[in-house]
Amino acid sequence: QIIVDDDDSKVWSLYDAGPRTIRCPLIFLPPVSGTADVFFQQILALTGWGYRVIALQYPVYWDHLEFCDGFRKLLDHLQLDKVHLFGASLGGFLAQKFAEYTHKSPRVQSLILCNAFSDTSIFNQTWTANSFWLMPAFMLKKIVLGNFASGPLDPEMADGIDFMVDRLESLGQSELASRLTLNCQNSYVEPHKIRDIPVTIMDVFDQSALSTEAKEEMYKLYPNARRAHLKTGGNFPYLCRSAEVNLYIQIHLLQFHGTRYAAIDPSMVSAEELEVQKISLHTSNEQEEQ
Repeated sequence: QIIVDDDDSKVWSLYDAGPRTIRCPLIFLPPVSGTADVFFQQILALTGWGYRVIALQYPVYWDHLEFCDGFRKLLDHLQLDKVHLFGASLGGFLAQKFAEYTHKSPRVQSLILCNAFSDTSIFNQTWTANSFWLMPAFMLKKIVLGNFASGPLDPEMADGIDFMVDRLESLGQSELASRLTLNCQNSYVEPHKIRDIPVTIMDVFDQSALSTEAKEEMYKLYPNARRAHLKTGGNFPYLCRSAEVNLYIQIHLLQFHGTRYAAIDPSMVSAEELEVQKISLHTSNEQEEQ
């Protein structure tokens, strides 16, 4: 746990795993309901392959600027000049806002945006955003749970949702209220400021909290982004479709291997292994299309 603000109550919790020699790790930012450990499947797999990954849980921040300023201080504290960001849902929005905030002296080397959005108005909650801080925790939890999938689900997805419900229960009123405020207060991403950053957009084709319009908007904003489509996975593919998500993360990070922005220990990279992975993904995509 790390405090970087003048305010002692703002504590960042994080898991920093993998080789410390890596100066440009992959950092995971969770969704509204998530804590740092929702990315445990990524931490286990990616560090096993030689990557350095950091999963974060943010303290209570009530606006995007305050978050970006705190996050920048955290990177300074960790002595990380540049990082790759994987953001899920709200985490994806905050990752884009941070890239925009630091565009004059860039801190973000690349972005992986999972079920992310670029404009908070899609939730039609901008007018209630200022009242979340008043609501009791059980009401806030109800709002969040309203976006979770219901109906018959495969076992992995059901487990993933159970895990997220459990994590949601661990969050206090101010943590939840502040995240919902960040999720819904009026704001959008200015793409011209982050046009040169390599982006992978990861989304699912089954039911998730994101509307089709929100997804289309992301594709328009980042016409050159790579797309990582998962046939299924709901709101939390990193939990219930972790093998596919981990593969897409590796493919995204491949372009930095051999540079100073590599997130992997160079001694762990073997060309043959990567080739095998690419082929296996290609094959699984073809099978999905059939």
